[in-house]
Amino acid sequence: MTQPANSRPMISLQSVSKRFGNFAAVDSATFDIAPGEFFSLLGPSGCGKTTLLRMIGGFERQSEGDILIDGEPMGIRPPNQRPTNMVFQSYAIFPHLDIAENIAYGLVNRGFDKATISKKVAQALEMVRLGGLGNRRTNQISGGQRQRVALARAIVCEPKVLLLDEPLGALDKKLREEMQIELRQLQKSLGITFIFVTHDQEEALSLSDRIAVMARGQVLQIDTATALYERPNCREVAGFIGNMNFFEGRISSVANGVAAIEIGPGQHVRVAASGSSAPGQVAILAIRPEKIDAAATMPQGNGSISANVIKARALAGSYLGDRSLILAEWREGTAPVSVSLQNRKAQIGAETFAAEAPIWLTWPVEAGVLLNN
Repeated sequence: MTQPANSRPMISLQSVSKRFGNFAAVDSATFDIAPGEFFSLLGPSGCGKTTLLRMIGGFERQSEGDILIDGEPMGIRPPNQRPTNMVFQSYAIFPHLDIAENIAYGLVNRGFDKATISKKVAQALEMVRLGGLGNRRTNQISGGQRQRVALARAIVCEPKVLLLDEPLGALDKKLREEMQIELRQLQKSLGITFIFVTHDQEEALSLSDRIAVMARGQVLQIDTATALYERPNCREVAGFIGNMNFFEGRISSVANGVAAIEIGPGQHVRVAASGSSAPGQVAILAIRPEKIDAAATMPQGNGSISANVIKARALAGSYLGDRSLILAEWREGTAPVSVSLQNRKAQIGAETFAAEAPIWLTWPVEAGVLLNN
C-alpha cells in the first residue's frame, strides 16, 4: 500500500524505544502507517510487537521517541484520551453484563444518551453479525461470538485506530480462518486503520496491506506480503516468512548481472546480483521449496548459466495430497534441502525418490534471492 504524497500518516513512530532496565523491548522503531491501512506487527514471542502496540495505545509509556496519531503528538496521554481502541487477546468481556451492555460500556462512560447508545449498539451488532443477540448473556455464546463482541465494543466508539493484540489466538483453526475473512471485510467497510499483532505468518500474509517483521525489539523489514515472501532483506526475515532453503558461500564472480556463489569445492550456484555484489564477499542464496524442481535422472543442459543444477541424495518423501515434500542432502553435514512438488499428472511425486537414491535439484537463476547476511 503506497501512501499518497499529500496524505499525512495516521500513525507516525519516531525513534520509539521501550527499555526495562538494560533490556530494550523495543529499539528505536521509526515508521509510518497510512490512514485506512491494515498493518500487522509480526514476529516470535518476545520480539516487542505487543509492547509496541501497547505504547501506541497508551498502555505503556515509551522510554524514548515520539508517537503521533493523525498528526498529534500523544506524549503521555492515557489510553482514554487517545483516538484508539484495543481488542485484547483475552477479549476482556464483562461476565456480569449481557452482549449489548458490553458493547455499550464505552459509550456509557463517554456520556452518550440512551437513544444514541441504543442506535450505535444495534449498528455495531449488525456489523459483526450478532443482530438480535444483544440480550444474550456472554456465557451463552461461542468463542467466535465472544470475539465479535470484543470487536463491536471496540468499534462502536468510532476510533481512528483499532489495535488488535492477537485477537484470534484463542480460536480453533477453522473458526480462526473464518474470522480472518470477517475481520478483513470489517476493516474495509469501516475504512479505519487497523494495527494487528500476530506471531502467525500466514495470518499476517493473508490480512495485511503491509507487515513489519520484528525480532529482538527491532523492526527488520516493512513491506507487502508479496515483497516479504519474494524479496526478504535478510536471512532472519527469509527464514521466518514461510519455508526457505539457504546455500552459503562466497561470491566467486559477477558477470551480466549474475553472481556465482561457491558453496563447496567446485560447486557453484547462481543468483541475480545486487548492486553491491563483488567477488570475495560472503553471501547466501535463499530459495523457496516450491521454486526447486527435482528429477531422478540428470536433466538436459547441465552446466547452463541459465539454471542451477545440484546432484543430491534423497532422504525422505511425504505425500501431502496436493503436493509432495522431498528432503534431499547435497553435501554431508549440510541442512537438508526442502523441495515442494505439485502432484500433477505430468509430474513425479514423492514415491519416485527412494531413500538414498540420487536426485537432481534444479531452479532458474531468477528464482533465488541473494542475501548478504
